[in-house]
Amino acid sequence: MAKLRAIKGGRYEEESPRDYRTKLKRHRAMNMYRTFIFIVLILVILLIIYARFESHVYTGYEILTAYERNAPDSQRDLRLGHSILTYSHDGAHCVDGSGKTVWDQGYEMQDLCISECEGTVGIAAYNGRDIYVLNETEKLGSFTTNLQIRDIAVARTGRITAVLNSGDATLINTYSPKGDLLYSGQMHMSGSGYPVDIALSPSGNLLCVSFIYVDAGTVKSTIAFYNLTEVGDNYTDFLVSSYDYTDLVVPEVGFLSDSTAYAVGDERYMFYKGSDQPESIGEYLISEEIKSVFTGNGYLGIVFRADDGDAKYRMSVFNDAGSLVGKYDINFEYTDVLFEKDDLVIYNESSCIIYTYKGKIKFDDAFRGGVRLIIPTENAYRYVLSTNASIETVRLN
Repeated sequence: MAKLRAIKGGRYEEESPRDYRTKLKRHRAMNMYRTFIFIVLILVILLIIYARFESHVYTGYEILTAYERNAPDSQRDLRLGHSILTYSHDGAHCVDGSGKTVWDQGYEMQDLCISECEGTVGIAAYNGRDIYVLNETEKLGSFTTNLQIRDIAVARTGRITAVLNSGDATLINTYSPKGDLLYSGQMHMSGSGYPVDIALSPSGNLLCVSFIYVDAGTVKSTIAFYNLTEVGDNYTDFLVSSYDYTDLVVPEVGFLSDSTAYAVGDERYMFYKGSDQPESIGEYLISEEIKSVFTGNGYLGIVFRADDGDAKYRMSVFNDAGSLVGKYDINFEYTDVLFEKDDLVIYNESSCIIYTYKGKIKFDDAFRGGVRLIIPTENAYRYVLSTNASIETVRLN
């Protein structure tokens, strides 16, 4: 077997293959050790940065951009994706974060019915006949119904359901954004009851209706789910599941995703799971008084009046699996709640508090100028603020 020669001090020395392999293994082991140490150091640095970010509390903000606007108190703002929908009884328009008008829609309506879902909005009027469907980038369509409108619910896709008055009966019709009739159902008060609230899943495939009726002098409610796809063709009237509740009024139903629905009653709230045939996955009794309900980004927030004296209100937040995420104190008269991926923003015209879902306060201060609406941006802790006089992009610091 040939031997290797190593040069040492200007002379050749013989080196066996075994010695060479041993040195090579040591060299490789040393490289692996150095690489491991480097990776550990990088991870430690990243953990330190993350810990500082998590523990950082913002105490103020700076205005990055500001654009003038003139929005009187008679007009209201609604978050439409990352844009601002401003509406009143004589029209609506959508502007982006730089104040540029995306679209303008004129109409004349009183007692507005507004429904919004993930950047799409439906606009109608109670006892009116006209329906407008729009999103944050364009007008999707408009049409006129033959009967008076009582309520509407819109999906992200633009599909829209309307509750229509037909004398002794009530119609619940679902349309395309252009007004094509996709589904029609007729309910009688003496039979299925009266629809208290309706909701479409984001895709528009599921319709949830809360009915109320009186049976032998007892008030009862039914939460009914209709599948408006080929799956529903296999069921009578597209009704795929329903749940009855005695001595319960359910004024609000909705969807957190295409497969999770909720219903909030006067003494309990419920969750349902399933994209084809929703099933009940939980019922929770309520002992406190409910003040309001908020949804967004797959979360449900139910605000209760606090009874322990430490806070005015307390909000319980649930995710789209129906699991409790946390409870958060609110010490002021809020007007809106914004759910982000990692934080929730609770605010009114002059006060704002931002919690992480773990319950840590990231910001507890005030925005100047009378805030009408807060809109998230693509960057963490950077927001668009809508006021009567301006649209501002701000960064917390």
